[in-house]
Amino acid sequence: MPNYDSHIPLMEHFETLQGEGLYGGYAAYFLRLALCDVGCVWCDVKESWTLSDDQWKPLEFVKEKLSNFKGDIVVVTGGEPTLHPLQNLTDTIHELGKRTHMETAGTNAISGQWDWITLSPKKFKPCLEENYPKASELKVVIFHKSDLEWAKSMAEKCDPTCKFYLQPEWSKRDKILPEILSFIQENPQWALSLQSHKYINIP
Repeated sequence: MPNYDSHIPLMEHFETLQGEGLYGGYAAYFLRLALCDVGCVWCDVKESWTLSDDQWKPLEFVKEKLSNFKGDIVVVTGGEPTLHPLQNLTDTIHELGKRTHMETAGTNAISGQWDWITLSPKKFKPCLEENYPKASELKVVIFHKSDLEWAKSMAEKCDPTCKFYLQPEWSKRDKILPEILSFIQENPQWALSLQSHKYINIP
């Protein structure tokens, strides 16, 4: 059985543009890890919720793929990446001179060395309190209008340097976007995040 010293449970990997948050529009290489303990009803990658034996990939495989990537940003996402010990993975990425970015719901302790952490807490399973101050940016997916006030309560737990983003849930975007825009007008410390990769039909 593979172990984390030399392998990671990699569901998929691809070069694309970051579609969300502060780094939206920048070249990025995504490493999507298998396994999730959150189970968002709107998740568009539900196949990432489970882990199969054939998804374990050597870190050397990851190193080879990233060596051919000309950009700087490597995004580790899931699934839920905090389910795995990630120090060896972040060491591998940093050895190549790349930036380590994580996208997480923060449901477990964060391991590894990260240049940027996008924290996206969910109501389905609470984020650990210890993870809020570690967030570089807080991204709250807005499914119902009530989520806007919930987002404010999440922001209060973050470091003052954290960037705050509201993102309409894709299937509700036309309905909820006016509510988000009104909220941002009244709360200008928040910014809008759109899933631009979906608008231009890239991974």
